[in-house]
Amino acid sequence: MASHRKPRQRPLRGGTVRTAATLALAGAATATAFEGTSQADPQRTPSQIKAEVDRLYEEAEAATERYNGAKEKADEAQRALNELRDETARRTDRLNAARRALGSLAAGQYRSGGLGPAVQLATADDPQDYLDRAALLTRAGDRSAADIASVRRQLDEVGALRDRAAGHLAELRAGQAELAAQKSAVEGKLDDAKRLLARLTAEERAAYEAPAGEAAPAGAHAQAPPAPSDGSRAARAIAFARGAIGKPYVWGATGPSGYDCSGLTQAAYRSAGLSLPRTTYTQINAGRRVSRSELAPGDLVFFYPGVTHVGLYVGDGQMIHAPRPGSTVRVAPVDSMPWAGATRPA
Repeated sequence: MASHRKPRQRPLRGGTVRTAATLALAGAATATAFEGTSQADPQRTPSQIKAEVDRLYEEAEAATERYNGAKEKADEAQRALNELRDETARRTDRLNAARRALGSLAAGQYRSGGLGPAVQLATADDPQDYLDRAALLTRAGDRSAADIASVRRQLDEVGALRDRAAGHLAELRAGQAELAAQKSAVEGKLDDAKRLLARLTAEERAAYEAPAGEAAPAGAHAQAPPAPSDGSRAARAIAFARGAIGKPYVWGATGPSGYDCSGLTQAAYRSAGLSLPRTTYTQINAGRRVSRSELAPGDLVFFYPGVTHVGLYVGDGQMIHAPRPGSTVRVAPVDSMPWAGATRPA
């Protein structure tokens, strides 16, 4: 029985007590530190939050322009595919009409006791296979040879059209996959920005939405320089942009109820009779490059190293642009963002 008795606990001496307490406190502190790292986001100041939101919006705008480019490619592939399908349908109708005509000829040959090439073509399970093997179709004196050769040519043409349509369908599907990826990237950045902005007070958010140097929507018309009145394309584009002031920024939009940055400039010049490409990085090449000192009303002005933002210059160092999600089309100084270049649309 003695061997199963609980060992007598020796009392801890002073030094041992202090050592154990120190180890316990250190362990608790370490656990707390790890827990804080994994569960709590470091407290950020309003200025840090604003800087991070700016970065997220810049990245979202870059993703928006990639989305716009992918959408343009997908739309072009869809148009080409539709045209090819329409042309294929027209050619197929003509081919079927030609085959029906040959069928009538074949019926006549059959009734007269003959079994010429027209009968064989009309009754073949695989007309193309028959045509490939039927060297006799070019036999001299066969009055249907020309008609049959025409059917063969039309079969080849329809086959080529279908191959081209299949290629455009593959392009369309690739473009749609890229669209989905860029849409996800934009929405992720915007969601992150919204969560950060929610940490600011109402006053801080209001101050962020109206940065120093930018005109608020209600007073933007008063801040913009007088529009040119010479009836030029530039003047008409500026008049359109002024009319859009106060409309919301909507990523991927080209109007009329909302715009992103390149959507606004594209719509403005479309109203003036000039077709611009869809994205910032293609619009910058749609005209003659001009230096900052040469700027004239109607020029397109671009910003950030990746050329991810564009505005319409209106004179006196001001532009009209669609700044970012959560904002509206407004007037702003050209020097409010990092300069990338300018172009004068052709």
